[in-house]
Amino acid sequence: MIFITVGSQKFQFNRLLKEVDNLIEEKKINRNEVFAQIGYSTYNPRFYPYKMFLDKDEFIDFIGKSELIITHGGTGSIINGVKKEKKVIGVPRSVDYQEHVDNHQYEIVEQFTNSNLIYGVTDVSKLGSAIVKVKAMSFEKYESNTNNIINLLEEYLNRN
Repeated sequence: MIFITVGSQKFQFNRLLKEVDNLIEEKKINRNEVFAQIGYSTYNPRFYPYKMFLDKDEFIDFIGKSELIITHGGTGSIINGVKKEKKVIGVPRSVDYQEHVDNHQYEIVEQFTNSNLIYGVTDVSKLGSAIVKVKAMSFEKYESNTNNIINLLEEYLNRN
C-alpha cells in the first residue's frame, strides 16, 4: 500500500495529489493500493480514496500497513515512517506554489535524503520514477538521539 500524507498545516498540496492521480490514470500505480490524507488541499483526488484528516491512531495504522509513504517535508511525518522502517519519499512543499510560507522543507528533505533515510523528490513529475527506484533501494535504520540528549543533559546537571 502507498500512504500519502500532506500534514495538517493550513496550506494546500494539490500539486502532489494531482500527480498521484496522473500516475494512476497512466496505470503506473494501482488505484486500489493508495490512500491519502489530504489536509487543507483544495484538490480532491479522482482515482483514489482519501480523508482530509486522520486521528493519531488512524495515521499510525496507515503507516503500519503501508509499504511506501509519500509525504510532504514535515519532520513528524518523515520520522513516523522511518521509525517503522518504511520506505519514504519526501516531497517538499514550495512557497512558489503557495504550499508554505518558506522553503524550509527542501532543507529537511535534503538532510534526510543525505542521511540515506528517505528518497527526496523536488520535482513531482519525477514521482513515478522515484516510486520504481525506491522499491529496489535500501535505507539506513533510523536511530533516535533522544536518549543520548537526555543522558548528556543529566550528566551536565549532575556536574553542576
